[in-house]
Amino acid sequence: MNHLFLPAHSPVPQALRGLALAHPGLLRLHEDPLYVTARERHPARRVGIVSGGGSGHEPLHTGFVGPGMLDAAVPGSVFASPHNRQVHQASRTVAGPDGVLHVVKNYTGDRINFGIAAERLRADGIPVRRVLVDDDLATESTETATGRRGTGATVIVEKLLGGAADSGLGLDRLADLGADFAAASRSIAVAARAQTSPSRGGEAFELPDQTLEYGVGIHGERAASTLEHPGFEPLVDRMAEQVLNAFPTTPRSVVLLVGGLGSTTLLELHAVHARVSELLDKRGLDVAGRLVGTFVPALDMSGFSLTLTALRDDWAPYWHAPSRTPAFPALPAFPALESAR
Repeated sequence: MNHLFLPAHSPVPQALRGLALAHPGLLRLHEDPLYVTARERHPARRVGIVSGGGSGHEPLHTGFVGPGMLDAAVPGSVFASPHNRQVHQASRTVAGPDGVLHVVKNYTGDRINFGIAAERLRADGIPVRRVLVDDDLATESTETATGRRGTGATVIVEKLLGGAADSGLGLDRLADLGADFAAASRSIAVAARAQTSPSRGGEAFELPDQTLEYGVGIHGERAASTLEHPGFEPLVDRMAEQVLNAFPTTPRSVVLLVGGLGSTTLLELHAVHARVSELLDKRGLDVAGRLVGTFVPALDMSGFSLTLTALRDDWAPYWHAPSRTPAFPALPAFPALESAR
């Protein structure tokens, strides 16, 4: 049985119309080709920031359009890359005097279509650079030519880049910073139940009772291993230790994201957050930023992901810079920003 409450045909345009209607002061809807743009931007911003990807991961990316974050977001069909025509037109619409920056998750379709759009933009005389997000430890292997997938860290990278762009930085500096933000981020995800297939109904893959898909992807990609559920604390500890050990040196400060994959409750996510926080505290790590909730789901998959970004001291003002979007939560003011008011 299909438990996704979606229209039978063209669910993405209808959903995007609904999003724009819900946030008329923030978003402007463009229907041919399909994308959304922010109605306002910081006057110091010189570079337009554009991201996008397959639908089914909401609020990524359309929920993060607005002052302080993305200038435009381009949705594809469910779990499918947007067309390069969408990316090209959205980029032309929001390009600043210093050009446009693309934030791209590391998937073949996204890389190809954003790449074609970038070539077209350069032919139009618009400077363009790309930041590639590749944080997923489950695909960190020499056996794959694609490299790590882009997952939960995309939200953190987009927030940091938004704050940096609002400080007036130019395109090349933003692109270099974005590469550093992505390089400082790692994630791992686990699922107990696959997402519902929107085309045929039922679970996209089946798992035996009391087992977990360890290292699952945000499109429902199967993990390299299926394991027996070890219990709450051993599972969370294993995931946190894997992410922490992926950094070449122990960071002093981090941004922590505990993200639901679609049907995981806040009761569960906050319990995970508390356990991870205990582990970080034992390691003497300062948690400078926290996100708990559903930010990069895989439709209605039952599971969660852990993401850590090693935060340099000079990046903290970018994280705490003001933003206003449909889905990104309000953050406590950074002391330096508060005192400057």
